[in-house]
Amino acid sequence: MSMLLGLIGSGIDLSRTPVMQEREADEHGVRCIYQILNLDRLGGPDALPGLLDAAQRMGFAGLNITHPCKQAVIPLLDEVSPDAAALGAVNTVLFQNRRRRGENTDSWGFAEAFRRNMAGADVSRVVQLGSGGAGAAVAYALLTLGVQHLTLVDADPARAAALAGSLSAHFAGRVVAGDAADAVPATTGLVNCTPVGMAQHPGLPLPATLLHPALWVADIVYFPLETALLATARALGCRTLDGGKMAVFQAVQAFQLFTGLTPDPERMLRHFATMDE
Repeated sequence: MSMLLGLIGSGIDLSRTPVMQEREADEHGVRCIYQILNLDRLGGPDALPGLLDAAQRMGFAGLNITHPCKQAVIPLLDEVSPDAAALGAVNTVLFQNRRRRGENTDSWGFAEAFRRNMAGADVSRVVQLGSGGAGAAVAYALLTLGVQHLTLVDADPARAAALAGSLSAHFAGRVVAGDAADAVPATTGLVNCTPVGMAQHPGLPLPATLLHPALWVADIVYFPLETALLATARALGCRTLDGGKMAVFQAVQAFQLFTGLTPDPERMLRHFATMDE
C-alpha cells in the first residue's frame, strides 16, 4: 500500500506533520510520501483552488489544511463532516470516489492534549486569543472540556463576535466576545490561537503585563515549541501547554482518516519528540 499526502498553508516549511505521518505509515508497512505545499511560494491563498484540483488529479489520498485556509477551503469541497460543519473549519481533506470531504481533527487534538497534560487545571474562566479556523476548533474543545466562561478576543472584533454567536447555539451563556485587557486579569486560563509566536510571526499576542502567576497558558503554535508567550508565562510561574501535543493528536486522527489504520499515539509522540534531536 502506498499513498501521497500533502499540507497546504502559509509559513509551513518547519512543519513536523510530514515526518510524523511518513514515520507512522512506515510502522504499518505503508509507503507514504507527504508534500509541503507552501502558499508563500505558490501564489498565496488565491492558489488554494488550483492546488486542490492538482492534488486530486495527481492521485493524492488527502491533504491537511492550515493557516490561512481552514475556512476558505470549505466552499471548494463536496461535503464536510458534521463536526467540521459545526465549527466552520476544515483541517483535513479526503479525496474519495472523485469527491472531496472535509474533516476537522483540531478540536479533538486540542482536547486530548489538554486532558493528558493539564489535569486539574481550573477551567472556570478562560480567555482565547484568535477566532479563525483553528480558534473555532479550540474554542469548541475548551467548552466540551468544561470551561464555564470563555471570552474570545480577536484583532477583528466582528470575527470574535460571530464565533461567539455560533458557539452559543450549543453552549448558551458560556461564551462571549471581549477584550484581553478587561478579561485576562480575572481569568484562570489563556489560550493563544493566533499565528503570533510562529517563526514568521515572532512576538507576544498580548501585552506581557496582562499575564499573572495564577494563569495556566496554552499555545497552539509549535514551531517553535517555546514561543515568547510560553517563555514569559513560565518565567512567571504559570503552568503551560505547548502546541506540540495538539499537533500530534490532530495528526493521530488525521492518519486514521487518511489510511483507515489505527495509529499509535504514544509512538507518534515519541517520533515528534525526536525531531528536536
